[in-house]
Amino acid sequence: MGRAAEMLGVTPAFLRSLDTTRLIVPQRSAGGHRRYSRYQLRLAQRARDLVNQGTALDAACRIIILEDQLAEAQRINARLQRDRKSQDPSQDRA
Repeated sequence: MGRAAEMLGVTPAFLRSLDTTRLIVPQRSAGGHRRYSRYQLRLAQRARDLVNQGTALDAACRIIILEDQLAEAQRINARLQRDRKSQDPSQDRA
């Protein structure tokens, strides 16, 4: 955790608070140490940025969750549009 906090320029307490809010739930080593994925570190960095801009931590976590859900919906939509286009050759002439 100390290394992750150092990399992000935050305190270990900040990372623990993200665990408490359930924004990121790191894996645990056999010794109980938190292990963060690159994706979790990106979320923590986004949370830090929002908090530094004056957003409350709970609100920052909600914003990040909504951003993640929107990105996933956009990926699904793009995939469905590609699938639809590949099944309907008349779409190519439009």
